[in-house]
Amino acid sequence: MTLIQLFQFILSISILVILHELGHFIPAKLFKTKVEKFYLFFDPWFSIAKKKIGDTEYGIGWLPFGGYVKIAGMVDESMDTDQLKQPAQPWEFRSKPAWQRLIIMLGGVTVNFFLAWVIYSSLSYFKGETYHDNTKFENGVSVSPAGQKMGLKSGDKILKIDGKPAERMETSTINMLFANEVTVLREGKEVTFPINEDGVADVLAENEAKLYFSPRFPAVIDSLLPNGSAKSAGLMKGDKIVGINGKPVMFYDEVTTELSQLKNKDVVLDIDRNNVVQQYNLKLNNEGKIGIGPDGSLAQQEFEKTRVVKKYTLAEAIPRGFTRTIDVLVMQVKQFKIVFNTKTQGYKKISGPIGIIKQMPETINWEFFWSFTAMFSVWLAFLNLIPIPGLDGGHVVFTLWEMITGKPVPQKVLENAQMIGVIFLLGLMVLIFGSDIVKWITGKF
Repeated sequence: MTLIQLFQFILSISILVILHELGHFIPAKLFKTKVEKFYLFFDPWFSIAKKKIGDTEYGIGWLPFGGYVKIAGMVDESMDTDQLKQPAQPWEFRSKPAWQRLIIMLGGVTVNFFLAWVIYSSLSYFKGETYHDNTKFENGVSVSPAGQKMGLKSGDKILKIDGKPAERMETSTINMLFANEVTVLREGKEVTFPINEDGVADVLAENEAKLYFSPRFPAVIDSLLPNGSAKSAGLMKGDKIVGINGKPVMFYDEVTTELSQLKNKDVVLDIDRNNVVQQYNLKLNNEGKIGIGPDGSLAQQEFEKTRVVKKYTLAEAIPRGFTRTIDVLVMQVKQFKIVFNTKTQGYKKISGPIGIIKQMPETINWEFFWSFTAMFSVWLAFLNLIPIPGLDGGHVVFTLWEMITGKPVPQKVLENAQMIGVIFLLGLMVLIFGSDIVKWITGKF
């Protein structure tokens, strides 16, 4: 972890927290509700800085896990119930009509959503979008063992995920983990198959979320191990493998797949050297390997052929920003399919602050920074809408109940629910942060 990574994380969180809390603060003020505190970060026991302006104390806490506004007459995470024992005052949250309280509580997530929309629209307009087009993988994809377990095969051309066109590789690699079925072009025919959750579990376990399929490239040798059978047999850098035991091969993934089935056996390789094909006899080791490394530049060349840079006018960028925001939201909702699945065990890959910081680039990249901030803004909006007491979603549920039934939820119920919610959220925070520390110490990030 570097200071630059930490700086980017804190800056992003600060922007998101301040704007989220402004989403609560502004409607509260418009409805003449007293806001006692407005804090960036939490301030248990003490704060780094504070200043009172009017009725509101503005400050910066020392615990960088979020922030808050303390609204008079509201059961919140401060659990300050003394005020609630007194008769309700006209400037208090509890004395306001339910519709006003609902707007105040939804203000934060609304700002988060619109912030993401604005950022994504701006990125689309000023930077365009760079991605790799699945339809441009002329020879299909090369698939890792975990990807094969999911149901993919090397040579497949990915067409659809859950019935929707799968154009972009970058989103397809993630969407496929949450999908029910995938449609590919395989040996000239469209084939639809269900995603195997055991394969998803392997992808997650091996940290292959973005690597389980890649472009196919020719089987050209770039390096040879000193003690490998390939070097002993006389193979050289630049040689191209075109056949194994008389069976033609074109791509490097075909070579590794074929050789893995011939462990400890003798094989005959057809080698194209300077457009002349020669045969070499080799002995495979117990892993089905001969001690060669592929020419990675060929893989990169194939990858670059699929690269697309798409530009947007302002009129196009605004709806595109909305679509990107919705896509991120949908993806985050779908993540719960693997996070809470005992087979895929996605919960083991959940990261807290340390894990997120380590994902930040070690040099400042503003395009990445704003993309991350937009994504995280959508994530905060989604999390805050979960109907758990202690989150905005919990307050929204109680307020909607009052609006539907015409009867407010008893104060004692609100206090107890808030206490349970706060304890649950604190416990979850400790668990996630503790997991981060263990991963950091053991080097498993």
